[in-house]
Amino acid sequence: MEIKQALITAAGPSQRRLPLQTLVDRDGATKTALQILIEEVVQAGIDRLVVVVAPGDIPAFTQAAGAFAARLAFVEQETPMGYGHAVWSARKSLEGNPFLLLVGDHLYVSGGAQRCAQQLVAVAKSENCAVSAVQATHESKLPLYGTVGGRLVAGRRGLYDVSELIEKPTPTEAEQRLIVPGLRAGHYLCFFGMHVLTPTVLELLEEDILRAQGRGGVHLTPALARLATRERYLAAELHGRRYDMGLKYGLLTAQLALALHGTDRDEVLSGLVEMLALREA
Repeated sequence: MEIKQALITAAGPSQRRLPLQTLVDRDGATKTALQILIEEVVQAGIDRLVVVVAPGDIPAFTQAAGAFAARLAFVEQETPMGYGHAVWSARKSLEGNPFLLLVGDHLYVSGGAQRCAQQLVAVAKSENCAVSAVQATHESKLPLYGTVGGRLVAGRRGLYDVSELIEKPTPTEAEQRLIVPGLRAGHYLCFFGMHVLTPTVLELLEEDILRAQGRGGVHLTPALARLATRERYLAAELHGRRYDMGLKYGLLTAQLALALHGTDRDEVLSGLVEMLALREA
């Protein structure tokens, strides 16, 4: 499988401004979240990027991309009909080829030499199929994420054959249908906000859009659940963490994660210790 293009979705009403926020990256440089995401993609060996934005947002995203702006193609999601609809909106730009998909309100911090997107693309190429990144997540956060059920691929650590998917399940649903052997009690495999997908997903999303007929949102997870019945589809735990900037204190947490994995780690830790000491005084 050749993965030569990436899609970043950033059109959701609660999502569209987050990629424009400024942070300090691990190398100590000030960048927008969008630039950090683009670097994630480029480090995975992908030069062609499509960004789905809300109508009227192209100038702001072009400016936020900085030196990367020439690499981007934009698609406007004319109607806010959900994450799945945003992905489907880019179908013509994706030209029927596999693609790396990232959400614009997450940042990713790798725990190793390879960036998270590099790890995921490598798995998709070696397994020659669609792969979603997942992260073991406590059941208290199930209302935030799509969640995967499956079985460990024989002889492979952190790689799972997907058998079932539920969007934002209740703890009872997860306990009944999404238990994955080997995870800590009360933890489930939840989406990481990063996927390598095949063109079949766009066909499945089109079916959902025709079925909805404008009467509601179209989500990605149901299409992925059907993908698992049509072709091989895996979930992979990556060596890294996702940080959802849309959560309460999400931007702060993402900034701390970048800083604590970067060149200024000692300075940041000293500042945190000093603040804690002052709080206890």
